[in-house]
Amino acid sequence: MPPDREERFAFGRNWQRFLDGLGDAQILHAERSLGEMLDVHTLDGLTLLDAGSGSGLSSLAARRLGATVLSFDLDLQAVACASALRSRTFPDDPGWKVEQGSLLDPSYLASLDRFDLVYSWGVLHHTGRLWEALAVLTDRVKPGGTLFIALYNDQGWVSEAWRRIKRIYCRCPFLRPILLTASFFWLWGPRLLLDLLRGRPFATWRGYAQHRGMSPWTDLVDWVGGYPFETASPDAVVDFLAPRGFVLRRIRTVGGRLGNNQFVFRRLTGREA
Repeated sequence: MPPDREERFAFGRNWQRFLDGLGDAQILHAERSLGEMLDVHTLDGLTLLDAGSGSGLSSLAARRLGATVLSFDLDLQAVACASALRSRTFPDDPGWKVEQGSLLDPSYLASLDRFDLVYSWGVLHHTGRLWEALAVLTDRVKPGGTLFIALYNDQGWVSEAWRRIKRIYCRCPFLRPILLTASFFWLWGPRLLLDLLRGRPFATWRGYAQHRGMSPWTDLVDWVGGYPFETASPDAVVDFLAPRGFVLRRIRTVGGRLGNNQFVFRRLTGREA
């Protein structure tokens, strides 16, 4: 079952802080990352659904590549973020719409058209019902269309330990500074020490924006607090989608580490299935 509202991480609040420091270079990195993973230089003439749009940065990247975009998110603060970014970069543009909606609301998803490209990066595992959300999302992909998702890697007991940390973070605000500090040194300490020994202090931290245009601190807070929290192995994702008519085109995994495995699937047409 999805958690009570008070146990959910405030994703939208985190994205608002991220947008305050968003620059042109990060936008270019996000655009390049999206195009590289999809192996395209343009999305002209295509429609894209950004399911769980967060800050709206990926939607912006898709719009800059030429797609007609519909962004939606459950979190009203995240909706406000995407709306503000749209107003800042594509004011009054009919080719990019932003809405509030839930992946766990079948009636909302059924009200949407089908899209050439359905995109959901790091979202489904925060619904509390990952597989149900993925199942209903697949219906929004046109036959012959593309599904691009990113899901947290299943690390067994390590993932379970992080799930408990995340729940404590959301339930006990007074512990958040301690959890964030400890997690920062645990996750970033070795990398920063290595940078220092190589004579390049904070090089990895400063270069983090090249990864989809994101901020290292925003992602750290998102990681530590991001609850609900579910995981999936690459094989489980492929096995789940194959009977639904999806063929894996590309995969980028994190191996045995923390983070998101990325998948690009193509939905077979009726004649191919």
